[in-house]
Amino acid sequence: MGSFVDLAPTGGAAVRAWVAVPEGPVRGGVVVLQEIFGVNAHIRAVADRLAARGYAAVAPDLFARLQPGVDLGYSAHDVEQGRALKARAEALPEPGLLPDVQVAVAEAARLGGGPVGLVGFCWGGLMAWRAACALDGVAAAACYYGGGMTVGAEAARVPRCPVIAHFGRRDAHIPLDGVQAFARAHPEVGVHVYEADHGFNCDQRGSYDEAAAMAARDRTLAFFDRHLA
Repeated sequence: MGSFVDLAPTGGAAVRAWVAVPEGPVRGGVVVLQEIFGVNAHIRAVADRLAARGYAAVAPDLFARLQPGVDLGYSAHDVEQGRALKARAEALPEPGLLPDVQVAVAEAARLGGGPVGLVGFCWGGLMAWRAACALDGVAAAACYYGGGMTVGAEAARVPRCPVIAHFGRRDAHIPLDGVQAFARAHPEVGVHVYEADHGFNCDQRGSYDEAAAMAARDRTLAFFDRHLA
């Protein structure tokens, strides 16, 4: 359903993104923010499913400044590559990659003709949280197992729009006590915990949990239907 396009340039370089547009009426726009594995088959599928639901979906290549076209799987070697790229991305001077996300938000607004939501996974969940706290034009954000968003300075950020967050109780990367502390500090955020592991939404990973993925999907779509209408 979707295809790769180059969006308006920012910082001297075009922002490459997977863009999926509904065949019928458009309900709004959603920016899909990747894990450390790039805009791979999983992220493209998320965007395509959102388009089938009626949302114009834009998934920017967040590694484009460092290594365009990253498309990794989930082997140990892929994880090692993804972590190295994330470290390089996180080392960029402020505001980091948020300007690229802002370009994607603008494109989603143009295609969707209305409010824009964000949905991000793992590192993308953290980026969605940052964008919800810093960027213009974001009406709602859904963060899936956002690595880092529950601790330190990240947890101290203040969202400028409604946020929903999904975590796995068995996620060794995001301790449950940190999730609980985050929920207490942010009663305005809808925090949901599932009997699942990290990456439970991705049906290409061993940690995929269909029950958790479907419950989180239904909550996220209802959230977007409510705030992007």
